[in-house]
This record gives sequence, C-alpha cells and structure tokens, in this order.
Amino acid sequence: MEVSLVLERLSGGLDRLRDEAGEGTVTRRRLLTAVPGAAGLLVLGGAATAGSVSAARPEHTPRATTKPRTPPKESAPAKPPGLPTQKKPIFTLADYRRMSSAPPFPTDAVALTIDDGPHPIWTPKILHLLDKYHVPALFCMIGNQVLGHEQIAKTVVGAGHQLANHTWSHPTKLAGKSGPQVAKEIARAQAKIQKTTGYAPKLFRSPGGDWSPTVLREAARAGLLPVDWSTDPRDWSRPGAPAIEHRLMAARPGQIMLCHDGGGDRSQTYTALKKVIPALSAKGYRFVAL
Repeated sequence: MEVSLVLERLSGGLDRLRDEAGEGTVTRRRLLTAVPGAAGLLVLGGAATAGSVSAARPEHTPRATTKPRTPPKESAPAKPPGLPTQKKPIFTLADYRRMSSAPPFPTDAVALTIDDGPHPIWTPKILHLLDKYHVPALFCMIGNQVLGHEQIAKTVVGAGHQLANHTWSHPTKLAGKSGPQVAKEIARAQAKIQKTTGYAPKLFRSPGGDWSPTVLREAARAGLLPVDWSTDPRDWSRPGAPAIEHRLMAARPGQIMLCHDGGGDRSQTYTALKKVIPALSAKGYRFVAL
C-alpha cells in the first residue's frame, strides 16, 4: 500500500472523529480504537513501501572469486639438438670443415689443442706463452679439474680460447663403457664447464683417443662433434723436451696437434712449446682456432 493512500485514510478518519466530536456523539472508547487503527495503517503502509523498494532493488550477488594465478614454472634449459652420429672422429682440419661446415682454413693452417686441464701451474704459463705469440688454442677440459680451478677456466675463456669437453673424470677405457655411463661423463663435464665459464663446448675429445660406436653416438646425442688429433708428441709420457719439440716440428699444414697442460708435471711440454710456436710461425704456419 502506498504511503499517500495510508495518510489519506488516516486523515479521513480523523476528520470523521472531529465531526462526531462536534456533534457530541464521539465517545472515549471510539477515540481510543480509532487511533491504533490509523497507526496500524501507517505500519502496513511502511512495510508495503519497504517491500516495493526492496523488490525494485536488484539482489546483491557475491563477486565471482578467481584463484590467484600460479606463476609459470621456469623451464629447464633446452638441450642442444642432437647431431648425426659420425663413423669416426675429426683428425684433420679438412675433417673438421667437412663435419662442421666451417669456412675454409688457410692452406698453411695448423691447430693446437691442449688436454687435461685446467692446472694451477701449467695452464697460466701456457696461456702467457700463447698470448705472447697471439696463438689461439683449443683447451680440452676435464670436468673434475675445472672443479676447484674455476678461476683458471674462466681465464682461458677470457683470453679468447675455445673449450672442448674431455669427460668428467677422464676414464682411460671410455670405449668399453655403456651408453648411460658415457652419457653421464659427457653431461657432467658439459654442465660444469658451461656453468663455470659461460662457454658451451661444441667439441668432445675422448680420453686417450679411445673411440667406439657408443662413444660417437653419445657425443652426437649431446650435440658435440668428436675431435681427435693427427700430431701426437706423446708429451704426456714426458719423453724429454727435445723429443716433444722434434715431433711437433714434424706437423704439416692441415694437422691438429696434441699437447697437455694437466695430468702432472708439464714442464717439458712448456719448454718445447716455447721453441715450437715461434719456429712453426717462422716457417709460415698459421695457428687457427677450431
């Protein structure tokens, strides 16, 4: 019921009471019963009005709740794409170019590779020698040798040299191990070298040049090219600096030379390289990076 209608009825009722009072016919009982009735109409009118207002107001609907967004998980570093499995490793610069699609090397080029480091004594000495003659080299690093010699490994990269994966623990008979064992040796070394230096090796050298179809396959799966050598002075056996020098001087253009900066006392290697590097440069040989 509208408020205006209630008020109208109430007003009419009071007017009748006045008229009756004027005529002397209204009684006290009549007056008492009229007032509550009018009050009741007001109450009903208010309730009706409230109901109409309530009906007109849209019902409150709770806001839809959404679950908080879960931050995306960090994806693991992507594994390098696998490479075709090679039937044999790289022995010469021509092999390297064929397997890697690298640009042609100069006809007088040779490459120097240095294995088994980093070493706290011999690696810095050899680095100084290479810097003196502006010679790039490939350092084939062992994972557990990088462990504990991180700063030296970083210095090698900082000097502009390349790194190769030379397994985690340098097992002497890698070719006789199972696929998972070979894969673990490669993966652990790769992870340690890259984490320490920021350089991801692209080449893998099996300890002692010990290759097998399994080793070649696991290297390819890791995205690494297998690299060997064509000139071995056997400096690891410490035959004397003159013997190492003689064998290195027999290198021919296009060959890959092997030396060592780790695995023990490399004073003979260092002494031989002090003569071989300038002597080969004087012959017109050019040292190139792999």
